[in-house]
Amino acid sequence: MNLSQALRLNSHSVAPIIAFTGSGGKTTALFQLARQLTTFSSVLVTASSHLGTWQTSLADHHRITNQISDLENLPSNGVTLITGEVDGERTKPVNEIIINWLRAKSKTDHLPLLIEADGSRQKSLKAPAEHEPPIPEFSELVIHVTGLSGLGKQLNNEHVHRAEIFSQLSGLVIGETVTAQALFTYLTHSQGALKDIPPNAKRVALLNQADTPELLSIGGGLAHDLLNVYDSVIIGSLQQNNLQVAEKTAGIILAAGSSSRYGQPKQLLEWKGKSFIRHVTETALRSALEPVVVVTGFQHAEIESQIQDLPVSIVYNADYEQGQSTSIKAGISVLPANVGAAVFLLADQPQIPVEVIRALVEAHASDLQAILAPLVLEEKRANPVLFDQVTFPSLLTLQGDVGGRGIFDKHKVSYLPWHDDILIFDVDKPEDYERLKNFE
Repeated sequence: MNLSQALRLNSHSVAPIIAFTGSGGKTTALFQLARQLTTFSSVLVTASSHLGTWQTSLADHHRITNQISDLENLPSNGVTLITGEVDGERTKPVNEIIINWLRAKSKTDHLPLLIEADGSRQKSLKAPAEHEPPIPEFSELVIHVTGLSGLGKQLNNEHVHRAEIFSQLSGLVIGETVTAQALFTYLTHSQGALKDIPPNAKRVALLNQADTPELLSIGGGLAHDLLNVYDSVIIGSLQQNNLQVAEKTAGIILAAGSSSRYGQPKQLLEWKGKSFIRHVTETALRSALEPVVVVTGFQHAEIESQIQDLPVSIVYNADYEQGQSTSIKAGISVLPANVGAAVFLLADQPQIPVEVIRALVEAHASDLQAILAPLVLEEKRANPVLFDQVTFPSLLTLQGDVGGRGIFDKHKVSYLPWHDDILIFDVDKPEDYERLKNFE
């Protein structure tokens, strides 16, 4: 997966305004992304900080400017870099008048505008000085780049730009080894990686230079908690083009049905000392799905009493008698905007293991499949099914007693091979319930 895909920019018709901050591949990320935005006729690139003169060759066109008249007849194709004057081995930042003009140009001509808004002296890690980072207030997306190759190195000016400030923000003493915990502290510090990000801008942490399985694992470990302050976290190597995306994946538990064919609410049946709904909800929580939404309907008070002590959102679907589509829509409608996907769980399948849910989420992180379902015995689609956010508008159009498969003809369905046919078992009849009691 490349950076444009990881940022979900290929599916958007709006030309983005993106600022890059941090260290460890920031300029590489900027120009890679510029090359990947192929749906636009041209891409504008500028810098509110210094650029090395050698970096100007990464663009197709370079325009040096101090005044708007210098920007007449900009090239209409390729990547155009606009900077201030060359000062030795660096270019000067563009002034405020120029950067505001570029913003207007971006919106009027529907062109992406990418802004280098930080300097790092080619180090893997850095901390901002008082005047940094110069992020334009109109930036819609801010990508903070961090080089994971800085982990395990000594905290000094050889390895970290502005090591003294990094020390103050991370709690490390100069000379100590940079740890993942110290990096996490810096990445979540209001005066560290989050400094000066406009309040309405989307935040993305790009953990670059994960060139080994160990660093990739460390990045993945950081990602879960970073999602408390970032909208998404991208982990991998820009050079190797092996990026993965960590986003919040919701769990939506469909527990509104009346179980009319069974004769009593299956959600309240007991298995291994707990109700079905309690089992399914605890499984969603152990799988690190967030948020977990439980949609109730028939006998909602009794069902909700089984999970009222758990950290979940409960949505009552007053229209549950109109079919499963109403519960799907009720669950999707309450999800936060930064949720990247949702796993749908059924209340009559308490035996679904945590492992399959985690496998779905991990597979989705590498490819962002629209719909991803387990495939049992190489031929049978099973539950639970993961739906990417790109499918949410389609799910909201469902009508009647139709589940997620009602949109399978609108989006590509991918499959995750799974070895255990327990996924295709559900409790439809009393004899099924008796069989379930014999499951370990």
